[in-house]
Amino acid sequence: MPVKSLLTPYRVMATVVGVLLVVLILIGVPLANFDGTSMWGVFPSTPHVWDPGSRADEIGEFITHVLGVAHGWLYMIFLFVAFLLSRRAEWGPGFTATTLLAGTVPLLSFWAEHRATRDVRARIVAEEKVGEATPTGHGSTTGA
Repeated sequence: MPVKSLLTPYRVMATVVGVLLVVLILIGVPLANFDGTSMWGVFPSTPHVWDPGSRADEIGEFITHVLGVAHGWLYMIFLFVAFLLSRRAEWGPGFTATTLLAGTVPLLSFWAEHRATRDVRARIVAEEKVGEATPTGHGSTTGA
């Protein structure tokens, strides 16, 4: 499977996972947790923006539970597609690790997707130029 065929699935998964992570972390977590109670047993109290059990709290709980699970499963698919792409594009370990781990940091995932896409597109252009310069044997006049 050529590297070009993995680029679109990679970009779709990176975008979906990135958007879900932003919604989850920047909307869901504050809505679910900014009710003045402790959060995850780590923070003794959070800012009191709305009351526990309020509509905002319910929406936040829904977002964190539903999108949290969806993001987890889709991130596994993203990792698989990104890893396949990394092998086809012959990325080094550092580039691969950065691309894979960036999906865990809100907004950074979009930078990593852009960086990976730019690299793959450059490789595709280089491969096409090599393909044009290499004789294919068609129309050859070897005299045989």
